[in-house]
Amino acid sequence: MKKILFVLDALHSGGAEKSLSSLLSLFDYDKYHVDMLIFKPGGLYSPLIPKEVNRLESPQVFIDMRTSLKDLAKQGKFLALIWRIKSSIKLRYNMKFTNINHGAQALWPSLDSKLEKLEKEYDVAIAYSQGTPTYYVADKVKAKKKLAWVNIDYKIAGYNKEFDINYYKKFDKIINVSEACTKVFNEVYPEFEYKVKTIYDIISENLINNMSVAEKGFTDNFDGVRILTIGRLAYQKGYDMAIEAAKILKDKNIKFKWYVIGEGSLKDELRELVKNNGLEKEFIFMGTFVNPYPFIKQCDIYCQPSRFEGFGLAIAEARLLNKPVVATNFEIVHDQITNNVNGVISDMNSESIAKSLMELINDKDLSYRIIEKLKDEKVGTEEEINKIYELIEGRE
Repeated sequence: MKKILFVLDALHSGGAEKSLSSLLSLFDYDKYHVDMLIFKPGGLYSPLIPKEVNRLESPQVFIDMRTSLKDLAKQGKFLALIWRIKSSIKLRYNMKFTNINHGAQALWPSLDSKLEKLEKEYDVAIAYSQGTPTYYVADKVKAKKKLAWVNIDYKIAGYNKEFDINYYKKFDKIINVSEACTKVFNEVYPEFEYKVKTIYDIISENLINNMSVAEKGFTDNFDGVRILTIGRLAYQKGYDMAIEAAKILKDKNIKFKWYVIGEGSLKDELRELVKNNGLEKEFIFMGTFVNPYPFIKQCDIYCQPSRFEGFGLAIAEARLLNKPVVATNFEIVHDQITNNVNGVISDMNSESIAKSLMELINDKDLSYRIIEKLKDEKVGTEEEINKIYELIEGRE
């Protein structure tokens, strides 16, 4: 039985996290022994991980990173406290005075010095995200084969090639989650094109359809237009543009509510923006849900106002549930949406987002045509797991 290791930052809300939980729900545990290392234990999708998966204990340094300086002092962990302070200073220095702009790259040298190598050797070790999981698998894991996943638009995400190149050299295959994502990665790393492969995120059609009717969903009895967005409350997701678009809709006297499923570092800032625009009744932050599918099924329009994505898993899930999508024109959106055919692509600004939403709200024929087109599309990607098996077995 082959030994497989998956490494990921966390199982909180996010595309990579949801994708991994879907992948592991389909995995063949009669054939493979699977270990999983998550740097931040717990998380929204943690309950979805099958019992067959052996969860490794998170290294102490990651636990110390999540502990406040005050609590470290109370616990008498003075070495950890000093390390945290030094690392924080180094992180800020790297991001301000060097050409390293991504936090994972700026922090890794400090983490690297504190992390021991895993003693266990694996047949295949999989870094299921760029950044820290990739660096960890490259330097801290013994494996006969190493696979790295890339689930973002690498060029826009802010990673420094000179920093990452020596890590990607250590991987046998580099997997991108869309063809557009692969194209971008190959433009940055033409020297690795020979070992780059596209494997789409696992989307289970049966699972999503079943989960979409398993719970109640909306409970507010609202009878206007329901718009839904799912994603971390982060700059990448474009919520500032969404709030400005919502203000335009309100000023046009559109009867709507815009619901948001997600948590993140910008929560307070975005709530303040909602308040400043007088949208407390129209723009609703709902938190996170293990099962968001009843909300997708019951909404009228799904909107993805992102600045960039690696694939756009929530868009695919909305398509699967036959919901008209309005998405901004980030490069990779064209992998999924053809404008005015199976969705609407807006320019990346609030005015265009609002205009596209109003088109779908007011043009019932357009909305109907999009829904009928979506009914004919195949969105489920369960068969992608066979490509992963081929990599594990060395047939690729």
